[in-house]
Amino acid sequence: MIHQIKTAAARSHDTLLGDAVGAAALMVMLVGCLYLPGLTQGF
Repeated sequence: MIHQIKTAAARSHDTLLGDAVGAAALMVMLVGCLYLPGLTQGF
C-alpha cells in the first residue's frame, strides 16, 4: 500500500501545485462567503 501511495505521488508531482492552489482558492471563497452576511448587517 505504501508503494502505491509513493507511485501515485510521483506521478502527480506536476499537478500537485495546481491542486494546492485550487484548494487554497476554495478556502478563501468559503471564508469570504461566511463573512458576507455580517457585512450586510451594517446597512
